[in-house]
Amino acid sequence: MSLTRIAVLGAGSWGTTYAKVMADAGRDVVLWARRPEVAEAVVREHENPDYLPGVRLPGNLTSTSDAAEALDGAEAVVLAVPSQSLRSNLSQWRLPAGATLVSLAKGVELGTLKRMSEVVAEVAGVPSDHVAVVSGPNLAMEIAREQPTATVIACEDHDRAVDLQHASTTGYFRPYTNTDVIGCELGGACKNVIALSCGMASGLGFGSNTLATLITRGLAETSRLGMALGADPLTFAGLAGLGDLVATCSSPLSRNRTFGERLGRGQTLAEAQEATHGQVAEGVKSCSSIRALALRHGVDMPITEVVHRVCHDGLDPREAGAELIGRKVRPER
Repeated sequence: MSLTRIAVLGAGSWGTTYAKVMADAGRDVVLWARRPEVAEAVVREHENPDYLPGVRLPGNLTSTSDAAEALDGAEAVVLAVPSQSLRSNLSQWRLPAGATLVSLAKGVELGTLKRMSEVVAEVAGVPSDHVAVVSGPNLAMEIAREQPTATVIACEDHDRAVDLQHASTTGYFRPYTNTDVIGCELGGACKNVIALSCGMASGLGFGSNTLATLITRGLAETSRLGMALGADPLTFAGLAGLGDLVATCSSPLSRNRTFGERLGRGQTLAEAQEATHGQVAEGVKSCSSIRALALRHGVDMPITEVVHRVCHDGLDPREAGAELIGRKVRPER
């Protein structure tokens, strides 16, 4: 099925960027913004000055603050709201029957410990193979500036993934398809937590050896959790695993990395949040749900454990590092 009309719900940096990608791929895209002034700026100025200042948006991308208007006639609905507010937002929207639902959120829901695709399927009342996820090295500003990148579109229904692939392919954005939704989602959720740890290490003044260690061992614990939940281990060696992890842990554009860096420099959680204009990095909340998921399945995730304790129990980042280094050494796996 050729997708021609797309609704993107959520006008943050990644939602707006993915809307631009699909518009550049020739689709008619309607971007829903919670605040009317953002929608008006997109329509009037072809720009989202709050989240993508200086980026020109294509003419076939329009915007509205009326969700029903955005959803009318949509063949695919892209959900671009934060992971912990996805359920409450979904309960307010009347989604078109038969549409492919696409999650851009990267997290695990607190309380239920469900992945985002599971939340979408449950609240929307659709089969799991109607839900796709996008995961990979998705630093929004770089993509919005049309710097070349690749990503993964995962869906149990391969044909739906291919339809979305065609609707998202441009000269600067290359999507691959995968049917391993579990692996792609866990890679996207866990990398935010590992990026927090890398930011803390950088804030403490540690260098490339430390960052490489955290990235590599972070990938190992992500893979352990994924395999315990039935993911394909090869997924974690690809764009949705290693690719996303490296980009998020290394780039100053990564909110999780920069948030962790503030914590490493000695700021409290509240101070770091104030410095980022009230925005909390996804990993700050997801570290708790991912930790709980690991405990449920008996998976050892030491980096996730100490990040949770830094963010929620007041553990000093330097003490967290000492704990990780002082752990009993096991064979690498």
